[in-house]
Amino acid sequence: MTTGRIVRFMAGLFVLLSLALGVQGSPLFVSPWWLAFTAFVGANLLQSSLTRWCFMETVLRKFGVQSGC
Repeated sequence: MTTGRIVRFMAGLFVLLSLALGVQGSPLFVSPWWLAFTAFVGANLLQSSLTRWCFMETVLRKFGVQSGC
């Protein structure tokens, strides 16, 4: 997998997990504060689309993961 695919996979996973933990109707509900994590992930996706820089991609490249989408 390339850095772009890993970033998109992790963002989707984090959003779904934080929704499961933050929405009251979910059987995994813990606290509505988990929705703040969903907002954080969304803000980071927005920031990376505007600046063309993503911290997670930088870290993945340092671990030797192939760059690309």
